[in-house]
Amino acid sequence: MTQAPQSADPGRPAAGTVLDRFEQRVRDTPGAPAALVREDLLSYAALDARANRLAHHLLALGLPAHTRIAIGLTRREEALVALLAVLKAGAAYALIDIEDTRTARFQLIALDPGLLITHAAGEARLDRGGRLRTLLPDEEADRISARPDHPPARSPQGSAQAAVLFTGTALPRPVPVGHALLLAAHESWAEVARPAPEDRHLFTGGADLTPFAAGWTAALCTGGALVLSGGAAFTPGEIPDTVSARDVTVLHTDPANALRLLGPGPGPAGAAGRGRREPSPALSTLRLLAVTGDRLHLDEQTALQDRLRTGARVLNVYAPTEAAGAGTWFELPQLRRPPAEPERLSLLGTPFPGCRVDLRDGELHLTPPGGGDALATGDLAELRPDGLLEFRGRLRDRITLPDGGHLDPYPVESVIRTHPDLGAAIVAPVTDGTDTRLVAYVTPTPEDPDWTRSGPPVGIEALRKHLAGKVPPAGTPARLVRLRALPRTRAGQEDRAAVPQPPQPAKEPRRAGGGKYGAGGGGEPPGCFAFGCAAVPLTVVALFVTDLLWPGSTDLTGVPGPWAFLFSVLYAVECAAFAAGLLFLLAGRKRMVRPGRGRGLATAAHLAVAYLLMAWWPQDNLYRLAAKHDWPRQAALVYTFNIPLMAAGLVVALYLTRKPVSPFDFDG
Repeated sequence: MTQAPQSADPGRPAAGTVLDRFEQRVRDTPGAPAALVREDLLSYAALDARANRLAHHLLALGLPAHTRIAIGLTRREEALVALLAVLKAGAAYALIDIEDTRTARFQLIALDPGLLITHAAGEARLDRGGRLRTLLPDEEADRISARPDHPPARSPQGSAQAAVLFTGTALPRPVPVGHALLLAAHESWAEVARPAPEDRHLFTGGADLTPFAAGWTAALCTGGALVLSGGAAFTPGEIPDTVSARDVTVLHTDPANALRLLGPGPGPAGAAGRGRREPSPALSTLRLLAVTGDRLHLDEQTALQDRLRTGARVLNVYAPTEAAGAGTWFELPQLRRPPAEPERLSLLGTPFPGCRVDLRDGELHLTPPGGGDALATGDLAELRPDGLLEFRGRLRDRITLPDGGHLDPYPVESVIRTHPDLGAAIVAPVTDGTDTRLVAYVTPTPEDPDWTRSGPPVGIEALRKHLAGKVPPAGTPARLVRLRALPRTRAGQEDRAAVPQPPQPAKEPRRAGGGKYGAGGGGEPPGCFAFGCAAVPLTVVALFVTDLLWPGSTDLTGVPGPWAFLFSVLYAVECAAFAAGLLFLLAGRKRMVRPGRGRGLATAAHLAVAYLLMAWWPQDNLYRLAAKHDWPRQAALVYTFNIPLMAAGLVVALYLTRKPVSPFDFDG
């Protein structure tokens, strides 16, 4: 590992934290650009002064030492100022995703911060009910600007927390990171990437994700500049134009955004990147492309390399949050010779300086830079004869087979990628009743995004033929779903939980003998005629039970005709609706499940329809027996029936109008 650089001031101790490194750059190059936001430029001195004023303001609030402070600011520039201010005040920062209310609320609950720095809209959106102390910089702007612009005095940080980072999972998990680890991860990264003061760094992911939340040091601790969006993050379409317009030299991104840089192009159909592409003029300023967050296959990495100018580097970085963005790295020159099937390989390469890797029963254990306990990553890997680590899947994706065995889907997915007409793939189990089958979710190649250039799309039989002899029989998918793109999390990871349910296959013709729904067999739910036949006796029973449960509720004595007849019909219809609702509750869910709408929403809609049908029977009988001025009973009836009926109607409307998760074709 490289030695920490000595301070330019002989009387000042060597920089022991990333904040010390940043402040040293402020003293050495105060006028150099530290952040570029659209057309605005923020120098190191200006950024430091703004952070100092906010730090003094934080200290004036009287917060306990080492307080965790959540930062939920939409503008990345403001978040950066707040991050530095929190460190200067001796506290620990945690960036939250203020744009995603659900995620931000979960992050706040998991973090339990002593203070939230946000804007008025963010405070209203989170609606914490006054339980969390909040600082609104916009409303406190005059008081903050009056604070001193020199660094506040602070005690040595030692082993105190510097930050709390969040994993990019659906439910973000907080990971405390100390000053020592944050500095060690920065030094380790700097030794691999060799950042220079003239570099301009662009991070495409959210501010709360580890690449930015820990990786900002790659720029501000080496004299470089951060290229920031005006809002929370860059959209995929903005990335190439921003790289070119702002002379970005180092791009930090995830595989999905990296592969979007390829775009449709010439070359034979096949997995992403097959066929050499010409370097992209929009990316001509890049000297380093760092891809992290998910698996990147070797053919994709080669295609990215071809899009950059000669001499530029493409790094496949494996960087767990627990290691503050350090881990392993791979670039093409590490290979001794080109492999035969690059589509099947995702190489993790070698550990970062200061890191150590151990394989225990195939699981990768990583020791972070600077030492400490080895982290059980949950990821599978193997050590190749050439000394490089190869990614082999994730334990959480492992599939339990009916015979009790296990299947790791990653090797199967890698073989699917070698088909010339297929791009990315996910293999996942789908349960249909008691039958569980493997489904292959596949995407087109970048050269053929509409499945049109190579004739008819690949079907399940062609896929099985392609896999024959290459994967175990238990790993051969029984069904195939064609997607336009794989669903991904906000961190850019493939989201296996979000793949749409495939359509239910056609059932066998009904045969004589027993079946799930009676003599017809075949497993089909009852049709309208069967429902009607079953509802008649239940309606009669409901009519009989009405007077037992609510005596006098159907008494029409004194009601003149024809109104007595009309009310009697109403009572019969209410009982019939109750009977239909009861039957639908017991046997209607199977007809409610629709591909792409999610089983949770289907269940909610199923219960809502049943309630809409069943509720009228008890409601009207109770209303008729309630005294007109019995306000407690009237209120109880309204909140027991009327409001839930409205809510049930909204659920059904949502179910009927919600679009599927992703458009797909089905084969199998």
